[in-house]
Amino acid sequence: MNPVGLRSCYDEGKRVAETLFFDYHRQNGVDIRVARIFNTYGPRMVIDDGRVVSNFIVQALRGEALTVYGEGSQTRSFCYVSDLVDAIIRFMDCDGFTGPVNMGNPEEFTIRQLAEAILRITGSSSKVISKPLPADDPVRRCPDIRLAREKLGWSPTVSLEEGLEKTVAYFSEVLQA
Repeated sequence: MNPVGLRSCYDEGKRVAETLFFDYHRQNGVDIRVARIFNTYGPRMVIDDGRVVSNFIVQALRGEALTVYGEGSQTRSFCYVSDLVDAIIRFMDCDGFTGPVNMGNPEEFTIRQLAEAILRITGSSSKVISKPLPADDPVRRCPDIRLAREKLGWSPTVSLEEGLEKTVAYFSEVLQA
C-alpha cells in the first residue's frame, strides 16, 4: 500500500478504523464486530456514486460508452446485497467472534467481463472505451472468505448474472421515472 498515493486516505482510513475498534474493545470491554466488506451491489444504489457497477449500468442504459480504465484486465469480485446482509446478520449473532472477517464473493471477474455482462443484460449497443489506469489502482481484489465459511457458515449464493439482472431492472425504473 502506498501511504501517500491517490488512494491512501481510503486505504489508511479502513486500517485505522479497525485499529481504533480493537483498542476500544480492549480498553472498554465493548462487544464489537469488524467486517471487511468487499464490492457490494444491488437495487437502491445511488446512480452517481462512482462505483463501477452503477457507472456501467447507467452508461449502458443511457447509450453512453462504458469507461474502462487500463485494459480492463484488473479483477474485482462482486457481492449481491442480500448475500452481504445474510453475512452481517450471521456475524451479529455469532458470540465470541469479533473478526475481522472478509465478506464478499470470492468469484473474480475482470472489469472488461463486467462491462460485457452489463451490455448483454441491458441489450445496449454502447461501446467500451479505455482511459488511462489511475495510479495505485489495485490489479486484483478478491476476498478470502474461509473464515466466514468456518465461523459463520456463510458463503454467497447469488450469481453475478442474477444480481446484475435485478440491479439493471432497478436502475432502468429509476432512470425512466
